[in-house]
Amino acid sequence: MSRRSGPPTVSIVIPAFNEAARIGESLRKIDDFVRQSPLLFEVIVVDDGCTDETVEVVSKSGTPRVRLIHNNGNRGKGYSIRQGVLAASGVYVLFADADSSAPIEEVTKLLDIAMSEGAEVVIGSRNVDRRSIEKHQPLFREFGGVVFNLAVRALLGLNLRDTQCGFKLFHRQKTHRAFERLTTFGFGFDPELLFLAKRAGLRIREVSVRWSHHSEGSRFNPIRHGSRMFADLVRIRWLAFTGRYS
Repeated sequence: MSRRSGPPTVSIVIPAFNEAARIGESLRKIDDFVRQSPLLFEVIVVDDGCTDETVEVVSKSGTPRVRLIHNNGNRGKGYSIRQGVLAASGVYVLFADADSSAPIEEVTKLLDIAMSEGAEVVIGSRNVDRRSIEKHQPLFREFGGVVFNLAVRALLGLNLRDTQCGFKLFHRQKTHRAFERLTTFGFGFDPELLFLAKRAGLRIREVSVRWSHHSEGSRFNPIRHGSRMFADLVRIRWLAFTGRYS
């Protein structure tokens, strides 16, 4: 996406499952941002067993420095991000949702914190400053998020306000082992990843980002996926208790 040469400063990983209607516009916005940036970026789109025209849209986007990798079937968001991060070559890795809920320009906030404070993990948050939310989720989704965050704090000891925002930056080499050890491959992968980072003694920072809920095309089912995410928290706590992460 840039004429500059050398290893990228940031690899942007986008998990995609049937995102043909949204990912083209997201790639265009990323391309516009990168062309104006002095930094070098690469983009990795992970095809999570798409059955629509996502692969064709990405392949025909005409956007340079975009790599497309494929899962062997629909493996889940966590699995897709893990695959993308392990294939990345940037100093930092940002994973972002295909619908650009958080504008790509917000990555500069995360990078500033990572570089100025030496933080290995910087996560975007909707709850540090609620005024940054431009379009809210439905009330029941927001309430479910509050309850889930309380469970994350109680079971995993993560004193973070928002573990589920799909906009997170990692120092690739220093967090490589955490991604390798990830065992949660669905929507509830974030707490395990942050839990592993904390156990490794890595510095985690949380920063407010602009965010807008996009309901069109969302595949998150609050009942089905929400219950599975709570079960994942219990499983992660059990794995830690039995020494599986040691």
